[in-house]
Amino acid sequence: MNSKKIARQRSRYSIRKKVFGTSERPRLAVFRSNKQIYAQIIDDNAGHTITSASSSTFEGTKIQQANEVGKKIAENAKKAGVLNVVFDRGGFLYHGRVKQLAESAREAGLKF
Repeated sequence: MNSKKIARQRSRYSIRKKVFGTSERPRLAVFRSNKQIYAQIIDDNAGHTITSASSSTFEGTKIQQANEVGKKIAENAKKAGVLNVVFDRGGFLYHGRVKQLAESAREAGLKF
């Protein structure tokens, strides 16, 4: 495995030691690949995903897709009755697409 992937995994494990989603305040987990970005709202106590959204259905630049995914995940969370979440950036830097997704989710009504 390359060192960049190992470094992200170490960062991810470090984050997951501190960030835990409950039923009152679930975890908003973000994963980005080279082409897509995915977001899930997860209840770690019960061990299941409440809702999810991905950029596979949206057109535009990657930043625009991340913006739409943030809005969509916030909309889905409101339908599921979730207003407060804990943000899990998944070992990625809080920059670019990850930051855009978080900011658009906040603008759409999620609190974290």
